[in-house]
Amino acid sequence: MFWWRSGLLLAGFALLALVLQPFVGWLAAETIFLLLVLGLLGFHLRNLERLGRWARDPRADAIPESWGAWDSIFNRLYRLVRSQDKNQRLLTATLDRFVAAGEAMPEGVVVLDANDRIEWCNPRAMPHLGLDPKRDQGQHVAYLVRQPAFQQYLTAQDYSQPVILRNLRGAEMTLSVQLVPFDSTRKLLLSRDITQLERVQTVHRDFVANVSHELRTPLTVIGGFVETLLDMPELDAQTREAQLRMMQDQTRRMQRLVEDLLTLSRLENGGELREDRVDAVALARVLASEAEGLSQGRHRVSVLIEDQHGLRGNYDELHSAFGNLVSNAVRYTPEGGEIRLAWRIDGEWGVFSVEDTGIGIEPQHIPRLTERFYRVDRGRSRSTGGTGLGLAIVKHIVQRHQARLEIHSEPGQGSRFSIRFPAGRLLEAVAVTA
Repeated sequence: MFWWRSGLLLAGFALLALVLQPFVGWLAAETIFLLLVLGLLGFHLRNLERLGRWARDPRADAIPESWGAWDSIFNRLYRLVRSQDKNQRLLTATLDRFVAAGEAMPEGVVVLDANDRIEWCNPRAMPHLGLDPKRDQGQHVAYLVRQPAFQQYLTAQDYSQPVILRNLRGAEMTLSVQLVPFDSTRKLLLSRDITQLERVQTVHRDFVANVSHELRTPLTVIGGFVETLLDMPELDAQTREAQLRMMQDQTRRMQRLVEDLLTLSRLENGGELREDRVDAVALARVLASEAEGLSQGRHRVSVLIEDQHGLRGNYDELHSAFGNLVSNAVRYTPEGGEIRLAWRIDGEWGVFSVEDTGIGIEPQHIPRLTERFYRVDRGRSRSTGGTGLGLAIVKHIVQRHQARLEIHSEPGQGSRFSIRFPAGRLLEAVAVTA
């Protein structure tokens, strides 16, 4: 189209010169034709200059305006630049979304080039690997992550499985790190904090070991006595009775352990909480009576009721939690000591507490008391009949009731265990069914 227009325009110039020749002569006609051609050339050169100047800063709003063939060219350029701008905005928005997604990932993400130099990392990778996005850009990752296990993993180039890095940069953190090639040259370095997962696995291993240990002793005792009874059928009645009683004690100990394990398993499974209207005052008096039964006159048991509010919660679970605190107080308070049960309102909280004058607990043990099978004194715990699961059960019941367990203790001065219930769990006295 451009050539057709240009040809027609030149033909028009020539025709005009021929028409004017009879009137002005050949020289004047040729001069007019030449001036017209030079004008056309100047027009094209001017538009070419404007096009070159625009190309140095190609913006859609700065495209020159003209007429003729150049108007068509500039219009097509305008549409092309607008389309490219739109595509660029879409690509930029898509890239921003990918970057935002990478930054929001819970795992650390580092982009490495063909030579394992850092191109980009998300915020999570910074605390994991100690990276700085600006300072460390272009640095070789092996210079920054200096653990031998990672160096070997990087050198082996077998990325099918992650490598586990522990105590990185002196912190108590365990990372699972894996390299993932994603094109012909680049790789993704993914880091995941598995510290909590390892702790859970450790707890599970310890749990199995502790259960096995707790069951081994009574089973050994029972097995030994059974062998004795089989090998000595004519054993005197008094010895036989003594051995049978010891077997019965060990059997009851295993039964208590199994019952506590089943209770703990049910609580950890987090089934639906059946809620009752619990008369906290009556429950405190029932627990005081149970404490007297466990004590058998060896301790002074008292109950202090400062308020008549009730509780909204599961009666059986609350009885179990309070009962565990009471039985612990009886077990670890020497003969002649005192055990005090109390129910009161403290601000917006309802507080049930069990206080004793027992042996007390060293401060370093208090944070771990609710761990399964954790014992301050293993020998004493077993001798008093404890399974090591009581406070773990209490912790789960307290959590299911949105309450808090508070422990205050001093060695030789006794202990106070308190369960604080939020205002949403409190009931007016008239709303409680005993």
